[in-house]
Amino acid sequence: MKVSKHNSEHYTWGEQCDGWHLVKNKDLSVIHERMPPYTSEARHYHQHSRQFFYVLSGTAILELDGQRIILHTGEGVEVSPCNPHQMKNESPMT
Repeated sequence: MKVSKHNSEHYTWGEQCDGWHLVKNKDLSVIHERMPPYTSEARHYHQHSRQFFYVLSGTAILELDGQRIILHTGEGVEVSPCNPHQMKNESPMT
């Protein structure tokens, strides 16, 4: 079956952010998220999960273990377990 945000489980987080579980199982999770301008997630880390953040459109800031990484459309960064991180949209555009 084809998967998209239109037929996937939706959730909200923060004050204005959306997420769609494209794949959700114990071995793999793929989430499509929308972060409006000037939103961010709380700084956190995962004991066991490895994450990959990929920007579909716009610009995002990933703070990874104290370093700010600017991600543009088509760019991504892998985050290993136990590595503190925080994703932000500091731009006036989504």
